[in-house]
Amino acid sequence: MKNEIKIFSPATVANVACGFDVLGFCLDGIGDEMIVRKTDKKGIYITKIKGFDLPYETEKNVAGVSALALIEDAKPNCGFEIEICKNIKPGSGIGSSAASAAGSVFAINELLGKPYNQTQLTYFAMKGEAIASKCEHADNLAPAIFGGFTLVKSINPLEILQIPTPDALYATIIHPQIEVKTSEARAILPTEIPLQHAITQWANLGSLVHALHTNDYDLISRSLHDVVIEPYRSQLIPHFKEVKKAALGAGSLGCGISGSGPSIFNLSKGIETAKNVEVAIRNIYKNTAINFDTYVCKINTQGMKILNV
Repeated sequence: MKNEIKIFSPATVANVACGFDVLGFCLDGIGDEMIVRKTDKKGIYITKIKGFDLPYETEKNVAGVSALALIEDAKPNCGFEIEICKNIKPGSGIGSSAASAAGSVFAINELLGKPYNQTQLTYFAMKGEAIASKCEHADNLAPAIFGGFTLVKSINPLEILQIPTPDALYATIIHPQIEVKTSEARAILPTEIPLQHAITQWANLGSLVHALHTNDYDLISRSLHDVVIEPYRSQLIPHFKEVKKAALGAGSLGCGISGSGPSIFNLSKGIETAKNVEVAIRNIYKNTAINFDTYVCKINTQGMKILNV
């Protein structure tokens, strides 16, 4: 059995317009790297963090908290050291905290001989994710662990459904270099919504899930609309409306807020359209004083990846 493992823990998009807190998908090529090794001293120890200033205290680090939840259940006769190469900026809206929380439990599970399944790993990771977002939810964690599109049917008991990914589907992401904290983005949301908005939203979500199963790109486009969350959170993202208009004009199937923002996601049919969308949305932000990054990638249907054996 291995004593050390290096993994890639991917970025993710949560909510996917109409699926607030339940729907997400996994991104390819964007993510953190982590090294986890066994140690004779029991417990969890964060020994190195590269990229961003995050706490080394195990109980304050999302990777540490989720790992503690796992070993409290597993009771292994060893401890673990965790090194984090943080490539996903905290507060970016593409699952930074989820990558840390999911990555540590995935790696430890591998080193222990995989005693836990993906749903159980998601449960442990939720304990760490709650440190960042102030509540337990799995819409970023599930796609990171399972890969592809996932639907969180239930939190208690935890039930994750995997949804097929159409082959020609590509994501285009723009990440303005501002921070929107998940806890703050949740605080501005209404506690009640009009019934008609709820009906529209769950019709869109049901249609989107059906469209993903049937490779119906036109239906994907008609379903990627958020009438519940976007009207509020879009106010926190500069130039959101201009980006959305430009993206749709360039052929995007749909455009929305990634998680709590500030990142904005687009889904497109084919790589060329996805690249055209990238050019269009870059043209919006390049005329502002806000720094930004863009990414074009396929949907990652594998999720976590082992980088060494």
